Amino acid sequence: MNSQSKDTGILEPANASPVKVIQRDGQVKHIVIIGVLFFIFGFISWLNAVLIPYFQLACQLTTQQAMLVTFAFYISYLIMAFPSSWVIGKTGYKNGIVLGLWVMALGALVFIPAAMRREYGMFLLGLFVQATGLTILQTAANPYVTILGPLESAAMRMSVMGVCNKLAGAIAPLLFLGMVSKDAGEVDRLTALLPGLSTASAEQLLNELSARLITPYVTLAIALAGLGILIRFASLPDISDEARPGPTADSLDSKKSLLDFPHLILGAVAVFCSVSVEVIAVDTIINYSQFQGAAFKDARFFSTYILLIMIFSYIVGIIVIPKRVTQRQALLGSSVIGAVFSVLAILWNGQQSVWMIACLGFGNALIWPSIWPLALDGLGKFTRRASALLITGIVGGALSPLLYGTLSDRLDPRIAYVIMVPLYIFLFFYAIAGYKAGKQKMVY
Repeated sequence: MNSQSKDTGILEPANASPVKVIQRDGQVKHIVIIGVLFFIFGFISWLNAVLIPYFQLACQLTTQQAMLVTFAFYISYLIMAFPSSWVIGKTGYKNGIVLGLWVMALGALVFIPAAMRREYGMFLLGLFVQATGLTILQTAANPYVTILGPLESAAMRMSVMGVCNKLAGAIAPLLFLGMVSKDAGEVDRLTALLPGLSTASAEQLLNELSARLITPYVTLAIALAGLGILIRFASLPDISDEARPGPTADSLDSKKSLLDFPHLILGAVAVFCSVSVEVIAVDTIINYSQFQGAAFKDARFFSTYILLIMIFSYIVGIIVIPKRVTQRQALLGSSVIGAVFSVLAILWNGQQSVWMIACLGFGNALIWPSIWPLALDGLGKFTRRASALLITGIVGGALSPLLYGTLSDRLDPRIAYVIMVPLYIFLFFYAIAGYKAGKQKMVY
């Protein structure tokens, strides 16, 4: 007898695993391994939240210039997603993960000469190389999550991964600042001290501040390289695109390219919107709290606050998806919550407005895990390339924060958050209609 997914209409054998190569008795171990990888995603990605104000001070940048951190990092997902898909096609998913970790280690090593010379452009290159490794890693790892169990509960498993990701993100900025700062108030003191120093004294102080990045990034490079070696010899199985549940072979044979899957194309746009609102919220909140009058020693905690709020939402998702709430309903509700808090942040002022940005974590958490299973539904043998297409949507983390920084410098950091509203509106549309575009033509 067959069971039908609430969200997708996929027919699955009631007593069979959806992926032949992964046995049920090994799923927990495999999920733990992938969870470690998502922890690494979070640790690397959300360091940007504190690197932005750090570089802004050390390299004396405007807000728009500082937001090039997110641009250099996330533009890699657009440039390298399909090359990453090709690489994984040659190496396999597991070896792709190993390669991704080693490329990330190389990117961390680029920070050493960059820190010695206080060269902002080289820092950006290091971020780009790190993100290239992450692109390979994510192109390989995200499909694992969707196939480690029934498709209708994929958002729940994505939520587990989200907890790992955001827990790392909550820890990373505080650990980083603990390694590079002498005390909590140092950044505020240096910011106040610099205007009164001679050019030579200021340069010496900023060079010393930049050089503090060497130790943490050498440590990071060693850790990433070591993890790559461990994964290489771990028992994580490779996966096959053809083993994924989906349409019949005849139905897929009629599909010639990814453009034949409208719900996938719209899903990539939804990923763009999802990453945009998430990165804007987390990576700007420290600067925004300072704009609203907080000292850096207090503002520095806000990126951790928003990520902890997201962890709470992920835990809720783990509990209620799919037993009480479908993946589509989670996306629908999250987009509404995000739009409401965005409008409140724009209308209100002071630290009250900052907390509205932090509360975006309630809405942002379940958007990403809800989009992936809806967008990959029915892709079968196209899964690897489809995953690469969705990964290109992460470029939203490069473009949207840069637009925010431009509006922030020219208008006002609070008003600049208006760019998030249309992003949430599109996510609402995807939850209502976009996720099923073209699906009626598939035969299951």
